[in-house]
Amino acid sequence: MLWNVFASRGQKARPRIADDLRIYAIGDVHGRADLLEQMFSAIDTTLVSHPVKNAVQVLLGDYIDRGPNSREVIDALIAREHRHKMVYLKGNHEAFALRFLTDPSVLSAWKRVGGMNTLLSYGLQPPTPSGPAEQRKIAEAFAAALPESHRQFLQNLRLSFTSGDFFFTHAGVRPGVPLTGQSEQDLLWIRDEFLLHEEDFGKVIVHGHTAVKEPDVRPNRINIDTGAFATGRLSCLMLQGDWMAVI
Repeated sequence: MLWNVFASRGQKARPRIADDLRIYAIGDVHGRADLLEQMFSAIDTTLVSHPVKNAVQVLLGDYIDRGPNSREVIDALIAREHRHKMVYLKGNHEAFALRFLTDPSVLSAWKRVGGMNTLLSYGLQPPTPSGPAEQRKIAEAFAAALPESHRQFLQNLRLSFTSGDFFFTHAGVRPGVPLTGQSEQDLLWIRDEFLLHEEDFGKVIVHGHTAVKEPDVRPNRINIDTGAFATGRLSCLMLQGDWMAVI
């Protein structure tokens, strides 16, 4: 039923990936380690009941902030990589955390989008309000509290991933710009220019960043950010060949 949306594209074939590959794309986690573990369990169940030669799990960014367990989410992601093929994309919230390490002045802006919850998960309790001196001290404390494995995880996040007819990124892409020429700013932050564009992007864009009640499947893009931190629903898009499903 989800494929009905592609019928109007006038394509000779449905968008597809390799037949011997299955992709699990997971939307914005935002500190909900409990939901992430449940999703990993559900994925493992499908891999046992319906084995596939190659499986890749792609997470679309925004692992931290807003929810209560940002540190635990990153721990789970690092551990998962030891047993599965994973692709971790960068979200705008990870960009905030990385920038804070070198530019403490962004603390107020970061806190407005849920950064306080990330700092709390690392055992820090920033005072409010925080002047420049306090911001610098908090940034230094965050750097000290951040395990080296977490720092490397954040620094190594990718901006996009491509497979077959699908392009995966956090926020979306700028219309009219080749997918290979997209800026980091747009891949992490773009909204209206991307969301309102109804023409083809060259590939089907699988993204998060803008929360929706249900996965939004359109001819040119698929949004799987279902606001996990607030709704308790973390969504996953499964792709194999020209087949897809959402869990």
